[in-house]
Order: sequence, then C-alpha cells, then structure tokens
Amino acid sequence: MLDRDGFRPNVGIILLNHKNQVFWGKRIRTHSWQFPQGGIDRGESPEQAMFRELHEEVGLHPEHVRIVARTRDWLRYEVPDRYIRRDARGHYKGQKQIWYLLQLMGHDWDLNLRATNHPEFDAWRWNDYWVPLDVVVEFKRGVYEMALTELARFLPRPEPRNRFLRGGMRTRDNDGGMDLHSSRLPPSACYELPPGATFEPDPRVSSQQLENLPPDGANPH
Repeated sequence: MLDRDGFRPNVGIILLNHKNQVFWGKRIRTHSWQFPQGGIDRGESPEQAMFRELHEEVGLHPEHVRIVARTRDWLRYEVPDRYIRRDARGHYKGQKQIWYLLQLMGHDWDLNLRATNHPEFDAWRWNDYWVPLDVVVEFKRGVYEMALTELARFLPRPEPRNRFLRGGMRTRDNDGGMDLHSSRLPPSACYELPPGATFEPDPRVSSQQLENLPPDGANPH
C-alpha cells in the first residue's frame, strides 16, 4: 500500500529498558542492525500496526509495554534504487513512518525473536540511546535522528543503580558509561538474552558493511 507520492506507511519502534537503553536488533542472516519497524496494513491505525509488529518482531504483547510518546507527523526516507526491486522502481520511493517510544514494563526474558514463523531478527542487544545513529545504514540516518531527537524529551527518569552493586563487578569508562569489557565476566554474561537470541559483538565493528547489505528497502517491509 503506497501513498500517491510512492511512500509506504510504516511504524518504527524505539523500545526502552529501565536504564533508557534502546532495543537494537540484527536482521536475520545479515550484519545489518536496526530498530523494529513494519508496514501499516490497509484498515489498520498506526497504533494497531505498532502492536502487531511489536509481537511479530520481538514477541511482546501490549501488557509488556507502556506507550511513552509518538512522533507528531510522518517522517520520510527514500530508499536508493539499488535496494528496490526492479518491478517496484518508478512506483516505490521509500517509507513514511510514525515512530513510537515504548517503555518495557516486563523483563528481558519476555522478548522472543521466534514469536512467528518469519522472524525479522536473529540477535539483539541493549544500546545507549544515541548509538544507533552511528551504526544504522546511511539512508535511514536522517529519519533516525529526527525520531530520536523529537522523542528524547519524553525519556523517563532512569531507575537508580542498585546501591549494593560493587565497583569491582562493573567500572565506568571515561565518558561515564558502563565498561562491560572491564568486568571479569564474559561479555555474553552482561546481557539477558530471550529465546531465539544470540550474543553478538558490538555492531559498530561491522558498521562499514551496512551500506553493502540489502536493507528492508530491497523487499519493502
């Protein structure tokens, strides 16, 4: 379903944990990472599409999340021709999206990447709020920046750290963030992975590969 300008209506999801870190998913069988997103079907409202995609892509139900905010207007990005199927060229231009900011009210183990027979992701991680801007494929970067910037003022106040957590378990880096590599635990022990997920190294290592891999524009989703 395209509008008269060739943009497919779509929803994007920024899912927060209690530390205001964002869910970041690795598209199945690729090195490409992105936020959950998907098309709005005919007759669906953006909110209905968001909850459907939330379950299909990460296995969550409405009771697992709280809607914090959404973007006021459509945010658009164009997909380069090389990523568009030949039969869609001249008709399909890209996506127009409503973005939702959600707070996870459940637990990490409520996430399930295998909730359907057609999984979108095969791994996931929590990232600091602005990290996706550094690693998302270039043609989506503008929309990501607009969505993250518009919704940043609605970020909930993070829960305080457990005062019984000792510095010997985790240390802070020079920027004030958590330095997982200084822990004596293996990196995979610092993440709670749900069914169907696997631990992956920092996706920034593969950032140079993103533009060479077909993103969702190759098969409009």
